[in-house]
Amino acid sequence: MTNGAVQRRRPPTAQQYVLAELRSAITGGELRPGAPIRQDALAARLEVSRVPLREALKILEGEGLVEHKVHRGYFVTELSLDDLREVYRIRELLEAEAVRQAAARTDAGLLATLERAQTEVERTGGTGDVTAMAAANRRFHFALFEASRMPRLVRLIGTLWDSTDAYRSLYYAEPANRERVVHEHRTVLDALRAGDTDEALRLLDRHRAHAVTRLERVLGTGRPAR
Repeated sequence: MTNGAVQRRRPPTAQQYVLAELRSAITGGELRPGAPIRQDALAARLEVSRVPLREALKILEGEGLVEHKVHRGYFVTELSLDDLREVYRIRELLEAEAVRQAAARTDAGLLATLERAQTEVERTGGTGDVTAMAAANRRFHFALFEASRMPRLVRLIGTLWDSTDAYRSLYYAEPANRERVVHEHRTVLDALRAGDTDEALRLLDRHRAHAVTRLERVLGTGRPAR
């Protein structure tokens, strides 16, 4: 939530506006895992009442991005190393099925959609815009998942992604990781164009594994200063 956030075009309702600003602050790394969400200061900063703020926090709590602690208020959800490993392991299993189904339906339209999302990943990664890169990265992956035509599976995968959004910004904060994401996406696209589903799955497994390894180092040595 930059100071210029209120100058951007606002969503149609106060709740949607607050929700968008909170998501951006979490996925962009401004609000780190474990950080308190100071409602009075936030409401004043965004020029909204406490009502839409509470509604937005309830939505984010349902997604696992924030948690409420009795007598203490809301905090950005903080995961343990075991929690993180479990989420990524479940993602590996579910995403493999989605990609297998999607790969069987790969056509020029899907490849074009993936290419557009990848172009945005590369552009935002190059500028260091972590929030925008995270959004473009999600569009890339979910374009592939949604091609599976298994909406319930895609919703489950989405829930898992939501729960680790705050940590994705820690990963993208490092230029080397942003460059690696760009390269790995390109290799996945090449495999899909070649019709090599096994290679695409192998590359995506490696893609997730590297993210986990890097995040383990961050969490294992303590989070960066806020």
